[in-house]
Amino acid sequence: MKITRRRYLFCGIVGLIMAVGKPSRLIAQSGNQITQKAELLTERGHELLNQGQYLLALEAWKDATEIYRQLKLDEGVAGNLINQNLALQGLGLYLNACDVLLSALKIDKSNYSPTFYPTRNNSKKALSTVIHRVKPTRVNLLGLLNLGDVLRLMGQLDESEIVLKETLSLTQQVIPNQDISSIFLSLGNTKQSMYERSYIQYKWIEEVIYKKETVAKMQRDALLSLEYYQQVNNLAKAPIGVKLQAQISSLRLLLDFDKWLKTAPEINQRFPATKTHINQQIQPLIDSIIKNSFSFDELPVSQSAYAKLNFADSLSKTSNKQLQSVAIQYVKSALQAAQRINNQLLQSFCWGTLGKLNPEKSQAYFKQALLFAQSIQAWDVAYQWQQQLGDLYSQQGKSQEASGFYEAAISNLTQVRANLLGSNPDTQFFFYEKVEPVYRNYMRLLLADSRSNIKKVIQINEEFKTTELENYLQCGKLDIIPLNEFKNLQTPPTVVHIIDLDNTVEVIVQLSDGSLKHHSVDSNIVKASVDNLLEILQSSRLASINKNLIISPSQALYDLLIVPIKTYLPPSGTLVLTLDTSFQSLPIGLLHDGKDYLLKQYSIAQTLGSRIRPPKFLPKEQLRALIAGLSKISPSFNALNAPEGLKALLKVKEEVEDVKKQTTYSKVLLNEKFTSEALEQQLSTNDFSILHLTTHAQFSSDAQRTMFFTWNKPITVLEFDNLLKLNAQTNKNGIELLVLSACQTAKGNKRSALGIAGVAAQAGARSTVATLWKVDADSTALLMEEFYRNLKSGTPKAEALRQAQLNLMANSKYSHPYFWASFLLVGGWL
Repeated sequence: MKITRRRYLFCGIVGLIMAVGKPSRLIAQSGNQITQKAELLTERGHELLNQGQYLLALEAWKDATEIYRQLKLDEGVAGNLINQNLALQGLGLYLNACDVLLSALKIDKSNYSPTFYPTRNNSKKALSTVIHRVKPTRVNLLGLLNLGDVLRLMGQLDESEIVLKETLSLTQQVIPNQDISSIFLSLGNTKQSMYERSYIQYKWIEEVIYKKETVAKMQRDALLSLEYYQQVNNLAKAPIGVKLQAQISSLRLLLDFDKWLKTAPEINQRFPATKTHINQQIQPLIDSIIKNSFSFDELPVSQSAYAKLNFADSLSKTSNKQLQSVAIQYVKSALQAAQRINNQLLQSFCWGTLGKLNPEKSQAYFKQALLFAQSIQAWDVAYQWQQQLGDLYSQQGKSQEASGFYEAAISNLTQVRANLLGSNPDTQFFFYEKVEPVYRNYMRLLLADSRSNIKKVIQINEEFKTTELENYLQCGKLDIIPLNEFKNLQTPPTVVHIIDLDNTVEVIVQLSDGSLKHHSVDSNIVKASVDNLLEILQSSRLASINKNLIISPSQALYDLLIVPIKTYLPPSGTLVLTLDTSFQSLPIGLLHDGKDYLLKQYSIAQTLGSRIRPPKFLPKEQLRALIAGLSKISPSFNALNAPEGLKALLKVKEEVEDVKKQTTYSKVLLNEKFTSEALEQQLSTNDFSILHLTTHAQFSSDAQRTMFFTWNKPITVLEFDNLLKLNAQTNKNGIELLVLSACQTAKGNKRSALGIAGVAAQAGARSTVATLWKVDADSTALLMEEFYRNLKSGTPKAEALRQAQLNLMANSKYSHPYFWASFLLVGGWL
């Protein structure tokens, strides 16, 4: 992934440095056995790598590898395959790099095959097994070290740790006097990556239970990482360059950890001794690195420059103003080195870093950084400087210039999106930190202009929401298109966009004739009502809360969001809602005008950025359903990633029978028969238009915690995709309707409902019905029976759900919103 690659290239490439030179030296020792051409190619590859010419370095090493292969010199082949891995890492092709290393180590991919997705325990066991089969020669141990590094860059942190620990153990056993500082350094980097992942998750995932788990893991991983770095410095044989890398990495972690402890008071109180211990190490470490600055010269030129950039970045995060000027000097030194070896990517980073450190000259520096990134078509780097320039011009009130840079940044993000999405589990959180602000700043700028282009705002929001979902799913381009591109819709719906831009919430109505109406409201007022309503709806006591307490914040939101646009809305029909993060966990049909709920007037469908698969009716003769459910406690409830408190769903059999009666054909998987294997087998061999799952499910902003439960195991949203790819091979139309009738969004997390859209997208479902909280079993059975009866009579899906909800609402036993408001339809409304 290019964007993640550049981030690691800048912040973590020091972990690769010791691997760069070793293979060539090992090969050179056998010079009497190999041709001079192969030696020259190997050395040339290292020169090109140092200049940032990764593709040319790769070609040189491929040629050298072929010569060694023809001469049947295994060590030469292995050494240059390890070299090829370094070039592939530089190109961001981590999976390819991993494959090359497996080849160098003669590990059969049928025994272990790396992926970009978090792996299961059996895969980790397989990895340990194959490592023990590797002959522990010097070259192979170097290959294992590089394998640990590339697995870290792929986001396979547990596997990276396994490989590195095994490498350490084998090295100590086989070559007792071998320098092991590089292994300790890599272990420290992997533990730091674990800390960084947890830190970002802590900031973006709001579930209280998950936060507590994450805090404990953060502290543990940070302290272990610092311990590994200290072990590097304790080793007498450790090269000066490796010690420098450990010190710079340690400083970055210390500053980050110290900042976190300061900004999270509740955490600070739990770890007062840790905070003091961390803080006391920072200044002495900075002084030591500056005092021994000659250590930078022990590294290859480009690696030395990156190390200086890393050090300068850390210095800029201190409150010491004198260190800011020191940081600038280190960056200027790095820039001189980059210019000397003509490494244009490195020059781009140097100019960009100077731009961040020199506010008064930042505009000129960012433009220079952009020129170098564009000169080598590094669009994944260019967008960063375009965003910075967009922000600068926006602050200066130069909206036209700012707009141009934001537009270019988004264009570049779109261009590299395929690489951004498919390579690393951490991209979801990187997206929130780095990518999301580009879109939101641009929309904010467009709306601030007196000639604001509302249509353009909708377009940018559509792109943003689609990118957000693709990022969440770590997939390629989704097969969804904007509503305004649909043809032959007899009655185009009214679309309401609700966009949160921090200071304001923008409500845009897209009428059936294509005209647009816009209203803006203070976000602080809206968010107060949203938070109030969410707290009530996610309460475990929801069923017993007085309806008036629910109606009060519901009416406040109605007054803020609906009343200003009410005159533009039709008297009845379907409203298609495009909701931003803060509103996705709210059932909009619950909004109240003081007399009645919005659901009484409209059927409602939610979409992702007003993009869906083309909607179409589901003819009653096509009601072919795979119905699966759990009515008993199953082994899957004990899974490590399962939420607490899962209980048997006693009315599942009744619901299954009711749904079965309303379909033209059905296959039922109940309890022990509802295994992940049985589900896969049915989806791969039968043509179902409906998939109805009445089982526990949880939606979260973390894809690994978005899951539904089969008898033997929970299936995450990412694993669900693999199941449904099999269905796509036998079912050309795909799943028309996916129903999840016993699910809930993770409490305290406004992004949780993203999981619903994620499951719907992975299913390729034209429409999805799900619940925002666990509802009463008896009322759900009644609602589902009525919903399918309505479908069978030819009623459109959104209206069929609305009528089923109104039917419950009319029953005095189930009139409380707890029973009927939780259900929502995502996607096509027909």
